[in-house]
Amino acid sequence: MDILPVVVGIVVIVLGILVSIALHEVGHMVPAKRFGVRVSEYMVGFGPTLWSRRKGETEYGIKAIPLGGYVRLVGMMPPARPGVRGGGGFFGRVIADARDASVSEIRPGEEHRAFYRLSTPKKLVVMLGGPVMNLVIAVVLLAVVFLGIGMPTATTTVADVGEDSAAAAAGVEPGDEVVAFDGAPVEEWSQLVGLINDSAGQEVPLTVLRDGEEVTLAVTPTPAERPLTDDDGYPVTDDDGEPVMVDGALLGVSSSVERQALPVSSVPEAVWLQVSGTADAIVTLPVRVYDAAYQAFTDEPRSQDSVMSVVGVGRAAVDTAGAEDYSVLARVQLMLMLLASLNIALFMFNLIPLLPLDGGHVANALYEGARRSAARVRGHALPGPADVARMMPVAYVVFVVLIGVGAVLMVADLVDPVRLF
Repeated sequence: MDILPVVVGIVVIVLGILVSIALHEVGHMVPAKRFGVRVSEYMVGFGPTLWSRRKGETEYGIKAIPLGGYVRLVGMMPPARPGVRGGGGFFGRVIADARDASVSEIRPGEEHRAFYRLSTPKKLVVMLGGPVMNLVIAVVLLAVVFLGIGMPTATTTVADVGEDSAAAAAGVEPGDEVVAFDGAPVEEWSQLVGLINDSAGQEVPLTVLRDGEEVTLAVTPTPAERPLTDDDGYPVTDDDGEPVMVDGALLGVSSSVERQALPVSSVPEAVWLQVSGTADAIVTLPVRVYDAAYQAFTDEPRSQDSVMSVVGVGRAAVDTAGAEDYSVLARVQLMLMLLASLNIALFMFNLIPLLPLDGGHVANALYEGARRSAARVRGHALPGPADVARMMPVAYVVFVVLIGVGAVLMVADLVDPVRLF
C-alpha cells in the first residue's frame, strides 16, 4: 500500500473533524454574541491548551484532545431562588457548585448578559445553532459530491460484448447506444436490465444508435440466474452476505460508466436517508454497542453498518485513502461522503434531549417556554428561568455513560474495525 495516500487521508479526516467541531461551536457562538451573551471562551478540543489568543472578551484556542469542543456562555444557570435551600449529599453539592460557578462568571453590572436571561426563542436559536451547522456542512458536502463531482453512472452505451453471447450473435458492437428494446424506449441501463430479464429465451428487436444511425437487431436473451438488485441498483444480499439470485436473462453486454451530476433532489433524499438511519442507530444504540463489542471479541465478522468511534472513522478514512482500485477522484468523493455522514451523526446525536448535550438545553428551554405560556394563559405572573442546575446529576451520569460507550467502541474499532472494502 502506498503510504502517501494514507497519510493524506488521515490528515484530511482529522482536519475535517476539527473543522466540523469548530463550525459547530461557531453555530452556538455567533447567535449568542448577537443576543448580547458574553462568550468568554471558544475552544476546539479538550484537555491542555495548545494555543490560545484573546480577541475582545473571548479567548479562542485549540486543545490537545480533538474529540469535541465548547463555547463558554456566561450565566448558563440561574442562581438559586431566594429561600430555596440546596440539598445535601454528593449530588446536592454538584448542583450548588454548578450554580455558584455559573453566577461567579457574571461581571457586576452585566447581569442582563447572562444566558439564562434570554427568551425561549433566543435560547433555542443559540442551542440549535451548533447541530444545525453540522447539518448545513453535510448538505454542502453531499451537494459537492452529487452535483459537483457527480456519481459513476451506468449509461445506455455498450462498453463490452461477451464472446459467444446473445448480443454477439445478434451483431451488437461496443460503442452502440441502446435506444429501444422490444419497442420500448430505453433511457437508463437499469431499465434495460429489467426488460432483458422479462424476455428470457424470446427473440425481440433491439434498436441501437451506431455512427449516428439507428440499427435494429434481433436478440434472444439467454435464460440465467441474476443477482437481485434494489431500487438503487445495488445487489441484495442474504444474512450471510451472499447475493440473492433470481431467475432472469443475460444479453452478454456491459455498460460504459460515466461520472454524471445527479439531480438536485438527490441531496435532500440522501440527507433524509442518513438522518433516518442515524436516528435508528441512536434509538438502538445499546444493542448496537453490544453487537460491536460481541463481534470484536468473537469469530462473528463486524457488520458494515456497525456504530463506530472516532477511531473507527479514522480507520475508515485510511481504508478509503488506500483503496488502490479506486481513482483519486473516487477516493476524494468517498472521503467527503464519510465527513458528511459524520456531520449527520453529530447533528442527530446532539439533539438527544439530555444534558450535557445541546438537546438537553433545548428541552430545558422548551420546558421553560411552556411554563411561561401556561402562566400567560392563566393570567398568572411569569415564572423565573427553569432551574437547569437541578439536571446536573443527570448530566454527570450521561457524561460517564458516553465515556464508557466511547471506550467500548474504540476498543472494538482497534480489535476488529469496520471494513469498507
